Amino acid sequence: MFSYVWPIALIVLSNVVYQLCAKETPAAINPLASLTVTYTVGAITSAILYFTLNRGGNLLREYANLNWVSFVFGIALVGLEVGYIYAYKAGWPVSAAAIVQSSFLAVALLVAGFFLYHESISLNKVAGIFICMVGLYFINK
Repeated sequence: MFSYVWPIALIVLSNVVYQLCAKETPAAINPLASLTVTYTVGAITSAILYFTLNRGGNLLREYANLNWVSFVFGIALVGLEVGYIYAYKAGWPVSAAAIVQSSFLAVALLVAGFFLYHESISLNKVAGIFICMVGLYFINK
């Protein structure tokens, strides 16, 4: 059970910190300049964790297993972070921005899961989408 729950707990905790950091990014700095520091810290943290959790690991050997995903993932991460920073600069409240994007994301991933991975779209999932959209109406009212 723990191995099933801890990753979600880490995602939630990290996402709270992430949203607060995006909201608190100083108005005086260009978000892309700020992200150069963010990604430098992220790269260093990843390297430290890699070597801590993989005694005797070899990053260069690992890099031989890379494909296009790591590169596109990096671009997507920049898009996420810049999008949130600009959303908060535009005045989105921290209590609404994540909920709004998560609702639309859930719909987009439902469609992507159907077309890319042949996941089923059940009546319960369609009802969930409807409930999300009704919730968005009330959140933004």
